[in-house]
Amino acid sequence: MSNAPLSLTKDYLNLLLNGVPMIDVRAPIESQTGALPFATNLPLMTDDERHEVGICYKERGQKEAIALGHELVCGASKQARVDAWHAFFTAHPSAVLYCARGGLRSQLSQQWLAEAGIDCPRVEGGYKRLRGFLIEQLKQVCSTEKIVVLSGMTGTGKTDIIKTLRRSIDLEGAANHKGSSFGRPLDEQPAQIDFENNVILELMGVRHQYPGRSIIVEDESRNIGGRHLPIPLSDAMATSPMVVIELPFEQRIEKLWHEYVIERYQDTLDYHGDNAEKAFADYLRDSLLRVRKRLGGQKTKEILELMESAIQQQHSDDFTSHRYWLQAITADYYDPMYLYQLEKRSDRVIFKGNHQEITQWLSELT
Repeated sequence: MSNAPLSLTKDYLNLLLNGVPMIDVRAPIESQTGALPFATNLPLMTDDERHEVGICYKERGQKEAIALGHELVCGASKQARVDAWHAFFTAHPSAVLYCARGGLRSQLSQQWLAEAGIDCPRVEGGYKRLRGFLIEQLKQVCSTEKIVVLSGMTGTGKTDIIKTLRRSIDLEGAANHKGSSFGRPLDEQPAQIDFENNVILELMGVRHQYPGRSIIVEDESRNIGGRHLPIPLSDAMATSPMVVIELPFEQRIEKLWHEYVIERYQDTLDYHGDNAEKAFADYLRDSLLRVRKRLGGQKTKEILELMESAIQQQHSDDFTSHRYWLQAITADYYDPMYLYQLEKRSDRVIFKGNHQEITQWLSELT
């Protein structure tokens, strides 16, 4: 092994903008609470091992904790972890590694890799420094870039337009949630910090790839399902100019029917298999009951009756009856709520139009 110092990097901008592959040597429980999309968790210690070493550190100090760590991770277990890092670096020669703060764990992992013949750079400051850099980038983007909010009633296809634009951020995609009570996913939403990291990385990407142009985001409340927009972004959106999609009611109902009934039913079949019928019906009922407080007891009862009737006959009428409860909840809940919110922000609206007009206008803007 060479006595030359091992590589250290703090080129955070390059690492993050280019999605450089990373080895995350933190324990799995640490990675699950927040990580980077291009990092792979190949831990130096398991959760139990880390817990033991942590207790030892508190009770007996650093020296004893390090000794215990070497005792827990040795022989075959040590070799297996080095082999995993070696294989990852072989597949990704530009990779770097990090631990929580760029301390003992990443230093030791890097040293063991060096002994195996690989100099894998270590990120100075570890994940904590990378996360801090992301937060600073978010503040910079939100304070210096022009943000335009794409708005419109439920069913106007805002996300469809967002996905066609170069300088746009798909917030709902990052949150794995479509925003409304009927928009929750079949699987789980990402961890809050993972959601924030992905949004910031997208903002950084469009800022550097298309400098000097507006960034388009979809009109969202502070929360997208169970995930919260980063405060600097939420604050910037609250004062940004808006463009509004206008689409006839029946066209919006058709889109909602395809999205929340036809596509959701097929996705439920694929996800739940034999339990799909019950899972789909439960999803519809639960989604409606989530807005019961704002909708009111009587309206909820009326719409639930329409929904139950549609569920009973969906296979005999090709799901057509689902349009009736969609019309009711859109007219009695989503539209009045949107119009009330839009009225309070009407001074920020700079353009209105249909899909084609909005898409063309935003394309020129971005």
